[in-house]
Amino acid sequence: MAALGSETGGSVRQPASFCGVVGLKPTYGRVSRHGLMAMTSSLDQVGPLARTVTDTARILQVIAGQDERDATSSRQSVPDYLANLPKDIKGMRIGVAAEFFADGLQAEVKELVEKAIAKIKSLAATIVEVSLPSLEYALAAYYVICPSEVSANLARYDGIRYGGRAG
Repeated sequence: MAALGSETGGSVRQPASFCGVVGLKPTYGRVSRHGLMAMTSSLDQVGPLARTVTDTARILQVIAGQDERDATSSRQSVPDYLANLPKDIKGMRIGVAAEFFADGLQAEVKELVEKAIAKIKSLAATIVEVSLPSLEYALAAYYVICPSEVSANLARYDGIRYGGRAG
C-alpha cells in the first residue's frame, strides 16, 4: 500500500507521521513535478507515502529522475536507494539540531524525541549535536515565499483574465 502526495511545507510528512507511515519530501528536482498543479513552485515536490522505509525507497526509485517536461528536474543520476538502506545503523553519525529543542517545544514531543535519540544511541550510532543558526528565519521565509507564489500560481484559475492577449 502506497501513495503519492504533493508536499510544500509538510503535506506529505506530517500526515504520514500522524498515521504511522513513512512520508518523504525528496530533494528539489529529484522527482518531476510535471502534471502537478503548482501552488508554491520553489517549494512544491511530489513525495511518496508508504508503510515502510524500504517501500518508500522502492517508490522513490521508480519516480526519481530527469523529465524533459519539467525544467526543474535534476539531470544527476539516480542512486540505488535500496542499496543505500543500511542493515543497521552501527557507526552512523546522526546530527540533531540544538535549535529543535527551543522554547515552545511541547514536553511530550521533547520526551519522545529524547527516547528516539536514546534508541539510536543504543543501536551504536553516534549522535552529533549540530547547529542550524538560520533556522529561526525558516518560518518567516516560508510565510513570505508561500503566499506570494500561491497568489501568482493560482491567479490563472480565478476566472479573471489578465495580461495581453493575441488574436
